[in-house]
Amino acid sequence: MEIDSGGLRGWISRCPLIAILRGIRPNEVESIGAALEEAGIAIVEVPLNSPDPLQSIGTLARAFGNRMLVGAGTLTDPAQVTEVARAGGRLIVTPHADLAIVRAAKQADLLSVPGFFNPTEAFALLKAGADAIKLFPAEVVGSSMLKALKAVLPREALVIPVGGIDKQSIASWMAAGASGFGAGSSIYKPGDDAKTVKQRATVLVDAVRAVNERQRF
Repeated sequence: MEIDSGGLRGWISRCPLIAILRGIRPNEVESIGAALEEAGIAIVEVPLNSPDPLQSIGTLARAFGNRMLVGAGTLTDPAQVTEVARAGGRLIVTPHADLAIVRAAKQADLLSVPGFFNPTEAFALLKAGADAIKLFPAEVVGSSMLKALKAVLPREALVIPVGGIDKQSIASWMAAGASGFGAGSSIYKPGDDAKTVKQRATVLVDAVRAVNERQRF
């Protein structure tokens, strides 16, 4: 199955939003995935603290794996990387700075986006081979922290804020240098139907496009 699409940077260039489906159930995940694809989302994450997450990842990978980047979030142990890969996931996301998980993901030829909260963690994760780093929880530190951090990080480093991302905050994060965004409850909450998810995702996709349009002029 071809999923590289230019690596993580290629997927982000298609749409910088990562839909985080915390709490999703396997019996609804395909319809939710279709709604996200229709809204323009290209990257989907199923946190491992969701019900039967590997089954949901497998369903998404089979249905959308050649058109969307499907992966897992909230990994806490390197052994989980193998489980995600077997299910068809190609993206590994953690809430914390775990170098062992980063290395396990890269050894399995998967994309790795670990969480960080300070410069020490950021540099260590990038040195370990992370494809991008996830600023989490982003709403605690705000976009000013990212702006300051971008001044010292390698220019090519991809930084993705996660936590509190909504249509009102996207512009400030993009101005600070965010490469992408992880959006959870602003796109999906347990019990939401596909129509609701598509509407919410479209709002965020349109917000990103609006900022890009303004930057062109």
